[in-house]
Amino acid sequence: MKLEQGMIYVKDVVFSDASKVENGILYVNKEEIIQKLEEIPHIKEISIDFTKPGEKTRIVPVKDVIEPRVKVEGTKGFAGVTTEVGQLGTGRVNVLKNVAVVTIGDIVGFQEGVIDMWGEGAKWTPFSKTLNIVVDIKVEEGLKPHEHETTVRLAGLKASELIGEIAKDSSPDEVKTYEIGTMAEENKKYPDLPKVVYVEMLISQGLLHDGYIYGVNSQQILPTLIHPNEELDGAVISGNCVAACDKITTYQHQNNAVIEELYKRHGKEINFLGVVLTPELTTLEGKFRTCDYTAKLCYTLGADGVIVSEEGYGNPDSDLVMICSRLEKLGVKTVLITDECAGWDGMSQPLADVSKEAIAVVSTGNVSHVVELEKADRVLGNEMAIENLAGGWAGSCDKETGKIKCELNAVIGATSEIGYHNATIELK
Repeated sequence: MKLEQGMIYVKDVVFSDASKVENGILYVNKEEIIQKLEEIPHIKEISIDFTKPGEKTRIVPVKDVIEPRVKVEGTKGFAGVTTEVGQLGTGRVNVLKNVAVVTIGDIVGFQEGVIDMWGEGAKWTPFSKTLNIVVDIKVEEGLKPHEHETTVRLAGLKASELIGEIAKDSSPDEVKTYEIGTMAEENKKYPDLPKVVYVEMLISQGLLHDGYIYGVNSQQILPTLIHPNEELDGAVISGNCVAACDKITTYQHQNNAVIEELYKRHGKEINFLGVVLTPELTTLEGKFRTCDYTAKLCYTLGADGVIVSEEGYGNPDSDLVMICSRLEKLGVKTVLITDECAGWDGMSQPLADVSKEAIAVVSTGNVSHVVELEKADRVLGNEMAIENLAGGWAGSCDKETGKIKCELNAVIGATSEIGYHNATIELK
C-alpha cells in the first residue's frame, strides 16, 4: 500500500466570509460549517470558536480531537462512518497540519478531559500546541448516553471533514509517503532484519468505552491485522469517554506515534509487518480468547518482536501482561507501552496485574500525578465540569480563584500509551 500525505503547514486560523488557505493562514467561514453540522440528526445547536497556543484559554469538557484532512485521491472521509465503506490507506490526502478540531459540549460520560493552552496545564497535553477549532455541540434533550456519544462523535468527524475540504485544491508544503508492500515482498527485500508486529490494544468495554474500526465497534472483533497506512488514513477512530489522559483521540490515531517510529526504522533496523488491533474486553472469557488469538496471530505472522500498547488502565493491565506472557513463551520478544496508576505519591503498585515475562516496559507517566492549573482568562465550555471528570472531584475547581487542582487523569493526552504526548524522562 502507498499513501501520500500532502502537508499544508498552517500558521494561523481566522474566521472569514470565504473559506480558503492562503499564505499559511486558514480562513474559515464558520457559519457555513455550523449550518451543515446542524443538519445532523439530534443536534440542537452548534457554536464554533478557536484558540491558539499561549492564550490563557481552557477547553473543557473535551470529547475528542481530530485532524482536519481531505482525500484528494482514493476513499474519502472516515470510511464506514461518515462515508461508504471503502479501502483506506492508499491514495493522496491533504492534511492541515498544526490544526485540530476539538469537540466539547454537554458531558457524555464522567470521563472526559481538559486542555489548557498556557501555563502548567499546557505542559501536559500535546493539544496546547495546535491551533484548535473548538466545536461546542448541544444535543436534543432526552438522548440516551450512547446516542449522545454517537451524535457528538459524528459531528466532530464531519466538522474535521468540512474544514479539511478547504485545503482540497491547496498545494502542499511537503509530501510524506508511507509505503509497505505485501509481507512476501518485504520479507524478500529484508530477509536479515528482525520482523516486528505492533499490537495496539483498543478500549472495547461498552459504557461509552469503545473504539471503532471502519465503523465497527471494537467490542465485536477478534484481533485484526491491518496495514499501518489504514490507521494513518482514518480507519480507526475514538468513540470512548475513558480517562482523558490515556484515551487515544482520533487525532492520535491519525498520527500514531508508534507507527510513525516503526516506519522510520522499516528497511533499516526492522521489517515492520503490520498492526494488530486488539479489543480490551471486560469478561475473563473474552480476555483469554483475545490474548490467545493475539499471540497466535503474531506468532503465525513470523514476528521476532512485538510492541504492545495499552489504552486505559485497570483491568486492561491484565490483557497487556497476558499477551506479553503468551508471546514470550512462544519465543517472541515483547515490549510493553503503558502508563501507571501509582497514586498521588507515586508509591502504589503501578499496574493492576504483573507477569514475570514483562521485563521490557515503557512507562508514559503516572495518571494519578496531581497538577494545579491557573485561572483562565477565557473558558470554552464549562470549567465546573472538571468536578465530574476522572481525575477531578468535588472542589477541584475553586470558584473564588478560578484555579483547578486535578490528576493528570483529567488532562487530554497527558499519558498517551501510544507515545503521542509531552511527558519525557531525563536519563542521568
